Amino acid sequence: MLARTAHRLRPFRPPPTLSSLLTHSYLSSSFLSSSSSIFSTPFLFQRRKHGGEGSGDRERPLTIHVHFPDNTTRTLTAYDGQSILDVAAEQGLPIEGACGGCCACSTCHVYLDEKANADELFEEPTEAENDMLDQAFFVQPNSRLGCQLILRQDKHDGLHFTLPRATRNMYVDGHTVKPH
Repeated sequence: MLARTAHRLRPFRPPPTLSSLLTHSYLSSSFLSSSSSIFSTPFLFQRRKHGGEGSGDRERPLTIHVHFPDNTTRTLTAYDGQSILDVAAEQGLPIEGACGGCCACSTCHVYLDEKANADELFEEPTEAENDMLDQAFFVQPNSRLGCQLILRQDKHDGLHFTLPRATRNMYVDGHTVKPH
């Protein structure tokens, strides 16, 4: 009974804000600088802006071929350093990219050309990418997330990939994809 009474008598103190945490010694400087910390630069800036004129090295163009579920193909110009999601946003492809390219959804799911050796063309998918692919519809062994496939002129010129017939969170009712 005494413990309950003592608890009621303590003044209310709101939880600390991020700025108060950073200005006070609640967190050690070694924690703030560690790579696993949410305060580290890679974590804070992990969300990538896709699309727009600023993405990719415009001096290094490459050609990619997009195959649609209705068996049509579009040949596009992409630029070194762009992801497939960047190209989709810039060229108006129907790839949603709901998370903005930070590997937190599966709406940019694509199939790499099975004839190309994807293991040599791109890095292995991360655990986070595989986790998101587990949520995608119609996953195949050559499935990847477009936001994680960064194009390089020397390796990916002439790349072929196919869009799946549907994705989770796919736009509906005439919604058009807009870059974030």
